[in-house]
Amino acid sequence: MNRQTHPIKLGGVHHAAYRCKDAKETVEWYRDVLGMEYTTAFAEDHVPSTGDYDPYMHVFLDAGNGNILAFFELPTQKGMGRDENTPAWVQHLAFRVGSEEELLAAKEHVESLGIDVLGPTHHGIFKSIYFFDPNGHRVELAADIGTDEQYAELKRVAPLMLEEWSETKKAPRHADWLHELARKDHAEV
Repeated sequence: MNRQTHPIKLGGVHHAAYRCKDAKETVEWYRDVLGMEYTTAFAEDHVPSTGDYDPYMHVFLDAGNGNILAFFELPTQKGMGRDENTPAWVQHLAFRVGSEEELLAAKEHVESLGIDVLGPTHHGIFKSIYFFDPNGHRVELAADIGTDEQYAELKRVAPLMLEEWSETKKAPRHADWLHELARKDHAEV
């Protein structure tokens, strides 16, 4: 079944929601560090979907192009933690920037705020930088640098790679050319 014949017609991501330690601090951080616009807040004492008493503040930030990032502050719940069985690099929020030049300018801006930044890291078809928000969420900024042909090839081999991974649980070699692109770029620096 493909998107045209599927009975559910998605119109994109309405919002993605995460937990935060402090709603005001989080809004200010995403505004000042990433330039997001704070658009909406909901605060309730009872959860609308369950009716449970659980006071919360739910804040929404515009990440551009209709993409909304939301956070919940939950003052009566246990302190925030993270899934200790998942490495810190796995779960992250990734945002697109327009070019490699914008990525480097973003790195300079974030570092000027005293935030440690990892990267840029070359992924073959995009380059990224990484850092953490005040809640411990990893944030990635990524600049696409691939060609239409490279993206088409990745789409072509995606089913082959998934099938091989499913059978072997070892990295399939169908896109080794990505690593070669990254090695060449690194060697030129």
